[in-house]
Amino acid sequence: MAKVTLNDYELNYEIYGEGEPLIFLNGIMMSTLSWRPFVDFFKDYKLIFIDLIDQGSSSKGKEGYTQDIHVDMLEEFFNKMNVNKVHMLGISYGGEVAMKFALKYPEKLYSLILSNTTSYTNELMKDIEDIWAYAAGTYNGRIFFKATMPYIYSYKFYEENAKWLKDRENLLVNSLTPEWYDGFIRAIRSASTLNITEAIETIELPTLIIGADLDVITPLPYQEVINKKIKDSRFVVIKDSGHASMYEKPYEFAALVNGFLKNYDKKINII
Repeated sequence: MAKVTLNDYELNYEIYGEGEPLIFLNGIMMSTLSWRPFVDFFKDYKLIFIDLIDQGSSSKGKEGYTQDIHVDMLEEFFNKMNVNKVHMLGISYGGEVAMKFALKYPEKLYSLILSNTTSYTNELMKDIEDIWAYAAGTYNGRIFFKATMPYIYSYKFYEENAKWLKDRENLLVNSLTPEWYDGFIRAIRSASTLNITEAIETIELPTLIIGADLDVITPLPYQEVINKKIKDSRFVVIKDSGHASMYEKPYEFAALVNGFLKNYDKKINII
């Protein structure tokens, strides 16, 4: 792990391999650690894992920020690291930031990969946000786990991985601090006003959209909206998976991303 200072913040990041840069933007509860199991799947690329503010080992944010702060910090991060252009992969919250980045700095991107994400915060998500913020405000790991995880994982994954989930619950109870919970609340509130559905019509980058058929946080219709708005985007659905498709179906997830990256700039002319 390494740190880079941007204005008043330190961002934590990890870099692996060589090739065209591929940066991973976390879901709201994720960190750079979440992506380490995927390093061997993307050996042809220079992998950049990064914690946004209020994630992982990066600095805590100030009250009242929006996702726009991440966009400008990422651009500054690229400049500081002498990275001119990247493939940008964002899952959930990270996908929202990725779309905002594509709107402001399209010249910095080869392509976009958007997984289990949305272009606007709908009424369902606002209520989930309130439940999660309340649970985080208790500073009780068991309450927080039971308020969040049933939304994140599919019912099938829940039934088939009960012991793994119980271990994750115990990990949360023993590892999360009040400062982490406060940061989590700031982060979810930063997406409250997201609404870029009309704006993303201007994105003209090669784009892969990944959805999951059992996702209850960002159901398939929200990815379908993105697919309709972004010209020539490709939309693929992972079956029998919930919101955390990268964990529930890691091989399918990695295969989709790799396949897109190998062919994003090619045309197939059917004879």
